[in-house]
This record gives sequence, C-alpha cells and structure tokens, in this order.
Amino acid sequence: MSDQATSREAQGPAAAPTQEESLYAVRQKVYVRAVSGLFAKWRWGLVWFTQLLFYGLCWIPWNGRQAVLFHVVERKFYIFGWVFWPQDVFFLAILLIISAYALFFFTAIAGRLWCGYACPQTVYTEIFMWIEQKIEGDRNKRMKLDKSDMSGRKARVKGLKYAAWIALSLWTGFTFVGYFTPIRELVQSALTLSFGPWELFWILFYSSFTYLMAGVMREQVCKYMCPYARFQGVMFDPDTLVITYDEERGEPRGARKKGVEPRALGKGDCVDCGICVQVCPTGIDIRDGMQYECIGCAACIDACDQVMEKMNYPKGLIRYSTENAVKKHWGMKEILAHVMRPRTLIYGTILGVVTLAFVWGLATRSPLRVDIIRDRASLAREVADGYIENAYRLQVMNMTEAPRSFALTLEGAEGLRMVGPETIEIGPATTQAVTIQAQIPYGVLEPGSHGIHVVVQALDNAKVRVKEHTTFIMPR
Repeated sequence: MSDQATSREAQGPAAAPTQEESLYAVRQKVYVRAVSGLFAKWRWGLVWFTQLLFYGLCWIPWNGRQAVLFHVVERKFYIFGWVFWPQDVFFLAILLIISAYALFFFTAIAGRLWCGYACPQTVYTEIFMWIEQKIEGDRNKRMKLDKSDMSGRKARVKGLKYAAWIALSLWTGFTFVGYFTPIRELVQSALTLSFGPWELFWILFYSSFTYLMAGVMREQVCKYMCPYARFQGVMFDPDTLVITYDEERGEPRGARKKGVEPRALGKGDCVDCGICVQVCPTGIDIRDGMQYECIGCAACIDACDQVMEKMNYPKGLIRYSTENAVKKHWGMKEILAHVMRPRTLIYGTILGVVTLAFVWGLATRSPLRVDIIRDRASLAREVADGYIENAYRLQVMNMTEAPRSFALTLEGAEGLRMVGPETIEIGPATTQAVTIQAQIPYGVLEPGSHGIHVVVQALDNAKVRVKEHTTFIMPR
C-alpha cells in the first residue's frame, strides 16, 4: 500500500477539509443616511465654526502681515499681537499639556465630544458626505448608483463628485501651507507656478491625505487608525455621559403599526427600523451596547427621536446618559450630581492650574530678551590705563512689533565701565547682535571669576528692562 493511501486511511472518513480564514474583516461600504435634529445642528455649527477659523484666519491682516503665521523661514510665530520665538517653546509645551488635560476632562464627563463634533476627521468627512449627497442623491440613490453598471450618467456623476472632492482637498492643502508661508506670497507663487519645493510637496501631501481620509477611508480611520478610539475606555467610568440605548425600555424589539401599544404585543418601544444604524458614520448598531467604534456624534439620537415622535412614543430611547443612570433609572438631577467626582475633580484642578499658569506666563511675558555669550577667544586681557577687559556678545531681541531704542549699562563692581554702544535701535520683531567690553582697574577685584550684570532698558518705558548675569574674569 502506498504512503499516500496509508495517510488517507489514518485520517479516517470523517477528516474535514482544510479551510482558510482571513484575519481581516472585509470592509462593507457604509452608506450614511442624512439626519436632522438638535445634535446635527450642533455638529454642523461646529463644522462652520472650525472651517471659518481655518480658512479665514490666514487672510486677516494684522500690523502689515497676516494675523496668524508660523513663519518657518524667519523662525517666528505670529499670533495676532504676539510674536513667539524658538526660545518660547515652553509655551508650546504648556499648550500641549492643556490640550491633553482638556481632552481627559471633557471625555471623563461626556465621552467622545472631540471625536463627534470637532475632530478634523469628523468635520471633513461630514463635508465630503454632504458633497456626495448633493451630487449623487440620498442613501438609496447612492446605493443604487454604485450597484449599477458603468454608463455615461454614472461617469459624469462620479466624475463631478471626485472633482469637487479634489478641489476642496487642494484648497485645504493650500490653506494649510498658507499658515507657514505668507498666504499672499503663496497666491503669487500659485499664479506664476513658482512654488518652493517644500511648499508644493506639503500642499500635495496635505491635499492627498484630506482626500484619502475623508473621501476614501472615512470610518476606517476611526476604527483602526486613531489611537484615541483604543484608549478612550480608560477615561470612561459608570458616571460618564455616553450615548446609550435603553434596552429595558426598547426590548424585545419588533415592527408594529403606528398607534399600537407595544406592551399589548409583548414588545418594547424599539420598532427595529434600523435607521439608527443607517445614520451612523461608522456603521455600528448602538443597540448592541457601548463600542469603541462609536465616536459620540449623536446622529442615532436624532434619528431615533424622530421615529419615536412619529410613533407617538416618548423620546429618549437612545439618549445621552450614564451606565449608572440607565441601571438605576436616574433623572437629569442625579446625573448632574455625579458630574463632579474624584476623577473629574483631579482633571479639572490640574487643567485649571496649568491654564492659569499659561495665561499668567503670557501676561507677564517680557517684550525684551537678552542672551549673553562670552568671547571665548580671549577670556581677559590688559588694556591701556591698567584696566582688565572682558568681551561679550549680546543678542538683544525686540519681541514687539514696533521699533524700539534700548540703553545698555553695566552693574556689579567698583570702577566697572563699558566700552561699546550705549544705545541701540532695534526694528520690530528683530534680533540684533551687539559687542561690548567690560573693563575694571587691575587690583580692584581678587583674581578669579566675579559676577556682573548687563542691563538693557527701553528708553520709552522704564518697565521694559532686563538684567542679565554674566561673569568677569580677573587674571592673576
């Protein structure tokens, strides 16, 4: 008997054929149904607000420049009347801490508010879906169009949609780069096709990602790419406001005629219409419980409330509530009473303290900065009249957007005198290098290192004054 026959005999007649299973779920395209209601208005209100800010701020003039400009070439950040330099990275770090704790604080209170209303992925997906709906039609028409064979009409409709998406993506990328290169200079470069290499790259890069994320991948970004969807669970607790389905009230679900009392049929209030699933941008069924794919957009609340209203049932089958509130049948009074709890108090306190520190730092930020660098080539040398001289190089930064005159003086030792310019003129938001020499008669100080101060003071405002410490080397 052959080895192959022996192998088949050993396996026996009940041996099942080998089956291959994919480790990845095949994507089912989500056709989102349009919905109206309170939360849809809030969502669109934030779409308008964020996009007016994004597309508009770079065009607002301010002191001869645009109001918000992160000028990469000049290495300066302009935000209205403030000018930030690379040395101000401390403020950026504080701002990032504030953003993180604000995210923790509001997520602990009311779930994924950022994801549902203000996240760029949500905002641009909403805009792209609106364009798709206006060109291709409602949900049923879009599904029918995708299933149909290619025709002249289908090519025209699809081509118009893609052209609108590409145009919006390119304008978005152009605006984004306009915050790093002055937007009016960028317009001139576009008219003459004379972009710098990095400008063209970033316009195309940001445009491509806008198109890819909002037009193609959509819910896949929220479900598989966004890390926030994964770690949001550690920020939730039983008193966090999230979108919930009242299973006790809604089950068992089932269809019925309008006006029929559900309890008479042994059913709950859910009519199993599936509209809550159709309006969900990530394609989940909220009736299956809390899921990490839920971005908290509340579209299902608006949809379900409309169905309940048509059926003459009370609204709120799907609503913002908490796990404890659903289980214990709490009202809004009890829910609000549990908003301030240890977790939110800790987040809120840290957020408040860091925010106050940030505001205080901006309010007390000096409009003048001075850096001192010693002349390393000659630490000390003897000059005429028996004086010992040390040389210094000053970097004086005028951090305001007006030209200013500054006086330079030295303090800290008997007989100390300065050789160099006593006043300097510095243009708006400009740095100027100045070389000065400090001289002290030999023998006044003991050999070694001694502290002195360089004082820079604005001539038009005595309060604008910086006193920087440095060392004077007295040789043996």
